[in-house]
Amino acid sequence: MKADFYDASNEVIFTPESFYGPRGDFADICIPVLSFEIHDYILNKFECVKCGQLIACNINTPIYVFKYDKKRIAFYQSSMGSAIASHQLIEANWITGAEKFVMFGSAGTLDFEQTDGKYIVPSKAYRGEGLSFYYCPAGDYIEVKYSGVVSDIFCKANIPYTEGAIWTTDSMYRETKALVDARKQEGCIAVEMEVAGVQSVCDFHNWKLYSFLCAGDVISDESYSVGELSEANHGLDKLNVALTIIEAL
Repeated sequence: MKADFYDASNEVIFTPESFYGPRGDFADICIPVLSFEIHDYILNKFECVKCGQLIACNINTPIYVFKYDKKRIAFYQSSMGSAIASHQLIEANWITGAEKFVMFGSAGTLDFEQTDGKYIVPSKAYRGEGLSFYYCPAGDYIEVKYSGVVSDIFCKANIPYTEGAIWTTDSMYRETKALVDARKQEGCIAVEMEVAGVQSVCDFHNWKLYSFLCAGDVISDESYSVGELSEANHGLDKLNVALTIIEAL
């Protein structure tokens, strides 16, 4: 049935214009921020101007813009999970005009030895969510198109990193021992909740996604440890890395 989800036709019923009116042109690059602490730090650190908001029946999310490296940078507090994060990204593009996205977040490591002390640059993502099947043909993995660009930036900036396959799932409480073992056997080094969906949206619309992760909790087919999850979620080092990427773009 998943093979039926993807329809290459652009004859959609409605678009973001239905809710937001004409497309904006406020930003060159957009950062969907998954940490409320990093979001608030940016808000206080830079001279930020509200340029719009993501609207929903349960909450409205402001979008701000600040100047950095002579570029207009938009950011907003992204929700977690592939489906919502991807839809917010589509609307953020419409509101701001940005077609380049720098997205970072935490991940559970499936290979502690490989990820310890390093950022993770996902090269492809196992599609354990549902949204990506509406934006590209059915398949197990989606390539993370600009992983090589991120790796080159990290290498030139002497930022420690490892590159490899990851697993995207919206259902963190269904990461069973059998599924963890299966993904590890395929070579996945981490698990997270957004990349496959967000990448599929960017591919569909010809936008550019520059993604990296920071391992926090440790997941194996035998045990689980919270590990450094709080630091992986909220550490300001990731913002500094994101700004390094922005400088290089």
